[in-house]
Amino acid sequence: MNISFVNNNTVSGIVKMEIEKKDYEEQVEKILRQYRRKANMPGFRTGMVPIGLIKKMYGKHVLADEVNKLVSEHLMNFIKENDIQILGNPLPNEAEQQLIDFDVQEDFEFYFDLAIAPVIVLKLNKRDRLTRYIVTVNDEMINQQLEAYCKNFGSYDQVEAVEEDDMVKGVVTELEDGNPKEGGIVVEDALLMPKYIKGKREQTKFLGAKLNSTVRFNPKKAYKNVEAEIAAFLKVDKEVAREITADFQFEIKEITRYKTAELNKELFDKVLGENVVETEEAFREKVKDILAEQYKPQCEYKFMIDVRKLLIKKAGDVKLADDILKRWLLASNNETTPEKVEEDYPKIVEDIIYQLTKEHIIKDYELKIEDSEIEEVAKNTVKAQFAQYGMLSVPDDLLAKYTDNMLKNEESLRGIITRATDEKLATWVNEQVKVETKEVTQEEFEKLFT
Repeated sequence: MNISFVNNNTVSGIVKMEIEKKDYEEQVEKILRQYRRKANMPGFRTGMVPIGLIKKMYGKHVLADEVNKLVSEHLMNFIKENDIQILGNPLPNEAEQQLIDFDVQEDFEFYFDLAIAPVIVLKLNKRDRLTRYIVTVNDEMINQQLEAYCKNFGSYDQVEAVEEDDMVKGVVTELEDGNPKEGGIVVEDALLMPKYIKGKREQTKFLGAKLNSTVRFNPKKAYKNVEAEIAAFLKVDKEVAREITADFQFEIKEITRYKTAELNKELFDKVLGENVVETEEAFREKVKDILAEQYKPQCEYKFMIDVRKLLIKKAGDVKLADDILKRWLLASNNETTPEKVEEDYPKIVEDIIYQLTKEHIIKDYELKIEDSEIEEVAKNTVKAQFAQYGMLSVPDDLLAKYTDNMLKNEESLRGIITRATDEKLATWVNEQVKVETKEVTQEEFEKLFT
């Protein structure tokens, strides 16, 4: 077997692979003998089918399979052993590659196009500028968060009279001439909230109604003849709901009201953990710190967007093997089209250049990612996920368990490594360029993304 590589230019090349009969003959013969030992054909005992017949039946298939294995294995080994940095995957060269005929050929030639990763030369200095944004937390944001905590940590109370936001539970019975209809619809555990009753007159019938009282109302009018809502309330099919016009009675068995939590020590302990703060003033300060901390990942994300833009700009006019890359993108996705590839290509080029600049910096400046850094990123990710659900004080054992599970998941681990790499890159860039810190309001910060 002979493999050679020719550079067309700095960003593409052609691999020529020559396979001779001696490269595959022994393996093909071995496989055909295995076929013969297992062959079961009429007129022959098992294992006694003539080898010539086996070759006639299976020879072409076995030959093609073994040649393809040789091509795949040796092509990638050649690229790796010669440290050829490629983009995408090798593709058959459309100009040089001839049709292969396994019926008559014994020697084969294969030609593959390679898109070569360009060498990135990038220098940063203090004349390059970036901005780190800090979102200032004002009283309005703090008040909104306090209101959210009060709602999230509220309680459900049983009450004696219905208000608009209450959940009312009871028995609903279909009426006929003012009395329960024989064989009519009965729902034992009906639920409704007056605020969602569309018909105002029907809604008013429930407001102020007492526990254990009975309300007479009309579901058709209550839900403005919306069949899906009537069917869901009465637990019948839509076809049945469509024909319902009768009044019903609702025997109120339970009235549940959601009560928001009070801004007191009990709430402080639920949000922050026991005895972290004692007063409302101290709680507000903690909430302010929490909000500021919650914006840090978003501010860091914005910083990384700007880092990406700067690195792509500093990389300059990077040449790529556009034709090969577009063919690869088309071949690697059965659902895409040439038009879609053309449309997406400028963004893909940016992604490639950014990835190459990252690899260049990490390699040349030896920005090694330690296991401890990966674990720390995973831990912070878990904390952020708990914080989204209002859990700001996570027990150490629970934090360790979720962090460990995240690191054991292959997909999650890849994301964590990428994030740790970006953090390392951001730190390095921060040291190379002039970074200004700018405080902005929540509204100003959000506008930066529009």
